[in-house]
Amino acid sequence: MGFKQERLEKIIEREIGRIIISEVKDERLKFVTITKVSLTNDYSFATIYYRVLGNENQIETTSRTLEEAKGYIKTILSKTLKIRKVPELRFKYDDSLEYGDRIEKILKDLDDH
Repeated sequence: MGFKQERLEKIIEREIGRIIISEVKDERLKFVTITKVSLTNDYSFATIYYRVLGNENQIETTSRTLEEAKGYIKTILSKTLKIRKVPELRFKYDDSLEYGDRIEKILKDLDDH
């Protein structure tokens, strides 16, 4: 991965976070935190990983709301980014913390035996 791609990922991460906080008026998105952005090599797709406070139902609601707001977020993003073509946005819930907790619990259980 080149320096330019990493830099663009960080810019997109920061801008989408800002857009969700200040531009999107939907109250269901106010607890969303963007954790990472991953671009494909040709910059055509950006996978946006996010976290949200809440239970499974709230996570599912947030997922649907982000999908509905995707076009609006992309439009605002296209006005702030200085690139020829804004990538298609894919939102994905970041479950890395839960995954880490599961592994930690398994290791602790093994250690206890």
